[in-house]
Formats: sequence, C-alpha cells, structure tokens
Amino acid sequence: MKFISWNIDSLNAALTGTSPRSDQSREVLKKIAAQNPDFIALQETKLGEAGPLPAHKSLLASFFPDYDYVWVSSVPPAKKGYAGTISFYKKGTAVKADFPKIGSPDTMDSEGRIVALEAEGFYFVQVYTPNSGDGLKRLKERQEWDKKFADWLSSLDKKKPVIACGDFNVAHKEIDLANPDSNHFSAGFTDEERADFTALLERGFVDTFRKIHGDVKGAYSWWSQRISTAKANNAGWRIDYFLTSARIADKAVRSEIMDSGARPDHAPLLLEINL
Repeated sequence: MKFISWNIDSLNAALTGTSPRSDQSREVLKKIAAQNPDFIALQETKLGEAGPLPAHKSLLASFFPDYDYVWVSSVPPAKKGYAGTISFYKKGTAVKADFPKIGSPDTMDSEGRIVALEAEGFYFVQVYTPNSGDGLKRLKERQEWDKKFADWLSSLDKKKPVIACGDFNVAHKEIDLANPDSNHFSAGFTDEERADFTALLERGFVDTFRKIHGDVKGAYSWWSQRISTAKANNAGWRIDYFLTSARIADKAVRSEIMDSGARPDHAPLLLEINL
C-alpha cells in the first residue's frame, strides 16, 4: 500500500491561487496524484469552518477523481482559517473516520489538527502538531499536546497497528536540520520538543525514514519561505514524518521525501508498506 502526506499551506491557494507559488503547488498535487496512492493526508488546509467550498470540491475532483475524503477545520474558539487537515482514501475503501479531541490545552483541540481513519487491519492517522511559536510563546502548551497525543496514539496502537504521518513540527536530531548549532532555542528544535518526540517513539513507534535510510545527511522536508535562498542551498529541516507501529515497521519498503521542485516550505512524503 502507498501513502502520501503533505503540509500544503493553504488548500485554497493551491487550488485557486494565481501566483507562481500556487502554480508550483498544483504541480506538486499532480505529482501526488501520479503516484496513485491508497491514502493521502494534507495538513494546514486553512479552510473555513464549512470546509471545502463547491469550487474546491470541483477542483479536488479533477486532481483526485478516484478518491473520497474527510476533513476537519478550525472552529471557535480557535482562529478561523487556521490549521486544518483533510484525508483522502480510494473510493470503495472501508474506513471509519474520527476527529478526536485529546484533551489538549488552549484551543488546540478546536484547530482541526487530527484525522484518524480506521481501516481493516490498521489505523491511518495524520497530525498537524502545534508550533511552539515565535519566542516559544506556546512551548508549554505544545509540551502538553505532545504528551496527550502520545497517550492517544498509544491507545490506538493497543487495538491495531498504526501508520501516523504529518507535520510534527520538530527536527528530532541534529542530523535533521542543516544548522543545528544556531537553532537550539528555535521552535521545532528545543530540547523539550526533541525529548517529547523521543518519548513518542519509545511508546512503540518507528521513524520509517531513518529505519530505511539510516543516518543519511541533507534529507529535509521543509525550507523557510522567509529566507529566499533556503531551498536552493538546502538549508532545511526534516519536521515531517511517517511513523509506524514498531511491529509493522519491517514491512515498510519505501519512505521518501518527494521532489517539490523550486517550491519552498514543505515537501510531500511517500510511504510504501506491505500490509
């Protein structure tokens, strides 16, 4: 089976925008569709509370005609048009969708951050983990989120194997970003966030990219848009992951970062696993 995950950074912009970056986003969507995956997970959709509008639905059908999908958006008291996730699955696939509230702090449970699909024999989970923010103003809340998410994911793992993907907003080790020395107090590379990710893995999950590729260097999934040369110089971070339950990790045959061309920000991930 094949799975793809991508932080799209605004589904509306990708589908209807007229900027060069929107054109680049549509090229990435075409690459995703060409892979013919069984499941697709998109994070940071930034849709309104009503979800995909008719124009979005029409365009999604043109990119992904063979898929059904479920979505969750940010709702009050959280900010409008913030975060949000959408999961696609091949038509005819029997799934049960859940949009769990995990008891996280602040408005995080209302920000549309998790979609869980229960399929025959496994759970497919996508997450858009909260960013600790400028000045680490949300780090304390983020740490509580990490613990709640780990507890919840572990509870699923007790029932069926789990495939979990998404933007986890953390570079786990120094090898996972180009400039670790200057980023130890940056959101996404604090000791606290890294320790929480280690704790998640220790609950019985495996980073499939590292399992397959070992300590390969220079493999990143995100490059800052604020630094115009970041993508060209490969000054990136690996903050997007495909995790699996440890008991099925050996079944993963591919775990790759897809080529997103010149487009900055996130690149999609691909997992192929023999379930």
